[in-house]
Amino acid sequence: WGFPPRPRSIKTRVGNKVLGLRMKKSLRLAAVLYILTCCVASGLESQATVESEFRQLGHKRLINTKLITSTISESLNDRAESLMIAQFPLPEISDPADKKRFDQVMEYAIANHLSERLLPDIMQAIAQQFLGASYKAHLLDQASQETLVITLNKFDCVLFVETILALARGIAVKDYSQQTFVNHLRDQRYGDGNLNGYCSRLHYFSQWIDDNQRRGTVKNIALDLGGVSRQKTLNYMSKHRGKYPSLVRYESNYQCIVAMEANLKQTTVNFIPHDQIRKAYNQLQPGDIIGIATTIPGLDVTHTGLVYRTADGNIGFIHASPAGRVTIARDLQRYARHVRHSLGIVVARPVDPGF
Repeated sequence: WGFPPRPRSIKTRVGNKVLGLRMKKSLRLAAVLYILTCCVASGLESQATVESEFRQLGHKRLINTKLITSTISESLNDRAESLMIAQFPLPEISDPADKKRFDQVMEYAIANHLSERLLPDIMQAIAQQFLGASYKAHLLDQASQETLVITLNKFDCVLFVETILALARGIAVKDYSQQTFVNHLRDQRYGDGNLNGYCSRLHYFSQWIDDNQRRGTVKNIALDLGGVSRQKTLNYMSKHRGKYPSLVRYESNYQCIVAMEANLKQTTVNFIPHDQIRKAYNQLQPGDIIGIATTIPGLDVTHTGLVYRTADGNIGFIHASPAGRVTIARDLQRYARHVRHSLGIVVARPVDPGF
């Protein structure tokens, strides 16, 4: 039309300049994000480095920095978990006798439709399948490196409880696979379910209950059954180093236990005193996890097992006994009272994974 081009205003020129700067910054951000993502994938950058790079970019309006760092943090965590699995791979059941025993238990569970029962009944039915199995101490401390020990033909008291719980949790949801059983066993035995060396194991039973309760596997119910609380400093392992082969052999294990115990100076132990145990019989369920609370300084529990409801309705105790094998004590209160240094019982109830 012959009209001369309208001169751009100062505002327009400044606006275009700002837009250009923003575009450059966006391109730089995209480049940094790409590079850092590659670095994360290669394991070359830490989350702190990622966050530092984004802080230097400024202009939070351009992109949600927290979202990016959160995403990259997840990538780092996934990589760390992958490295941990590579370093501590989950084993399968390797011993032929243990494999055979596992298959027998699962065949029994399927044939008797145990998945249709409530978890307490599953726990008791599975525990009965191991009556007569041998007791063997220090099963978890045989290897030079921490590994996921799996055994279905011999137990110590905690290993018996963990094994029955891991089997029952799979059966409850009709999952009869070995890998699910192995996963449950690892999740129950190690802090946050992560096997990462000797100190990742939940050595004190109060730790075991707290960690598994936090992740929805069990519930500490001693107070609900009329129990009481006592504060204890848990340091028995470091004070009695000679009793633990892995602490004797490896200074690093000893030092990490000392560091771990520093966080257990005021641990709350909930327990039902001796003279109150029988009063709780009508509220106890088969498969409830029992720990014998102790007066021994630095220690919370000396023995573990499961509630067993006898044919006449009484409350007994099925456990891997130091006397030599898996057996049933016919009366829980009588058994607990006769354990040396006993205060009473700690009680944790397994949470049904089907609910």
